[in-house]
Amino acid sequence: MVHQQSSQGRLSPSGDTEDIVTLLAPRLAHFAGVARTEHVTRAAQEMNVPQSTLSRALVRLEADLGVDLFVRRGRTLALTVAGRTFLGSVERALAEVERAAEEVRADADPATGKVAFGFLHTMGAETVPGLLHAFRADHPRVRFSLVQNYGEAMLERLRAGELDLCLTSPVPDAPDLVARRLDEQKLRLVVPADHPLAGRRRIRLAEAADENFVTLEPGYGLRRITDALCKEAGFRPRVAFEGEEAETLRGLVAAGLGVALLPPPAVPRPGVVELTVTAPRAAREIGVAWLAGRTDTPPVAAFKRFLLSRRGHLLPD
Repeated sequence: MVHQQSSQGRLSPSGDTEDIVTLLAPRLAHFAGVARTEHVTRAAQEMNVPQSTLSRALVRLEADLGVDLFVRRGRTLALTVAGRTFLGSVERALAEVERAAEEVRADADPATGKVAFGFLHTMGAETVPGLLHAFRADHPRVRFSLVQNYGEAMLERLRAGELDLCLTSPVPDAPDLVARRLDEQKLRLVVPADHPLAGRRRIRLAEAADENFVTLEPGYGLRRITDALCKEAGFRPRVAFEGEEAETLRGLVAAGLGVALLPPPAVPRPGVVELTVTAPRAAREIGVAWLAGRTDTPPVAAFKRFLLSRRGHLLPD
């Protein structure tokens, strides 16, 4: 198949890459099919497309590239040097597209698909493992991609399409997200074991107004809750240390570096005493969030239904 190298309709070497891809992509499979069979009629039969459609696609492809990809030898076609170079890349590209298609189909499979699930660090030791164990009793082959992070970071990953669902606190209120409250977790004032308050069982938060606090960094949901509770108690916390993980804060408290408002630990930690806060009411809401308007795959829909069914019973007793 020999053509004059007409400049009409041809892409210039400096043409926009997106334009090139848009023009060439629909014709690559046709080109690969003809290159494999070296025969337009046979390729048309194998690909179940009209021969005229296939011939026009090849003519346009060569015109777009500005090079000849085939030479005719009797009733068959043979690749030119340029055609062989192009075929290698086309076959790799088509194989990658096929691999990607298989991957997304597999992720959407009702029985063996995948859920991208985010959750707070404080829920990783006990809550989430228990949830996954219970869910997989009825869905034993569903796979999970798990992400632990603070709330705002997970919401950004939801918006970016990197997560299907996330457990977070506070429960977000944003027009592009859907969120449902699932449970509530009490917060305790954690003090060093040798602290003067350590002999108490209960405390009003205002009684800790003169203490140094260790807290999560600004932007973390628990930090916002801590600041809000202290404000409600009539003071602004004097922050001595800021961290990124609740159990690290417990370690700082055990070392005598301050006090902290934290959810209960999965395993009691020596060196600290955890006091019930009687006023103000110290708790954080835990909710599940997802991107509004997004269509769920069957495994994501199943896990979402499961989480919503745990409303009021999300956290371990």
